[in-house]
Amino acid sequence: MAYTEIIFSGFGGQGVMAMGQTLAETGMREGLNVSWLPSYGPEMRGGTANCSVVVADSEIISPTVSEPTVLVAMNQPSLAKFADNVRPGGHIFVNSTVVDEKVERDDVTVHYVDCGKIAADLGNHRVANMVMLGAVVGATKLMDLKA
Repeated sequence: MAYTEIIFSGFGGQGVMAMGQTLAETGMREGLNVSWLPSYGPEMRGGTANCSVVVADSEIISPTVSEPTVLVAMNQPSLAKFADNVRPGGHIFVNSTVVDEKVERDDVTVHYVDCGKIAADLGNHRVANMVMLGAVVGATKLMDLKA
């Protein structure tokens, strides 16, 4: 696992901050070093929001992330803003319920997750963010899914 930098991004109200906090708190309980740094747009709900999470088994030098290992894009503006910054060999997770655009990079692994449909199938559309977080942890093996 070593040192993983993640950007979670989407509209306010999509649970972007909750994804980041949940991952950071889980990593902390697992004995890892973590940081969580939120960033809000001027609007509280419906505006752009993102957070940076660093999960590491070594000391974290800075909580800021400019070239993430993992990007979670819950909407199209987030994909447009951050996709080119993902490190080669990294992962981009796209909420395909909302985003129709395809990622045009061959140096990253792209995961299209139909969060809205999966959440609806589970009986609660509001858990789309946790569906995405499960996909991230499952695909990257960042930590134990049972944590």
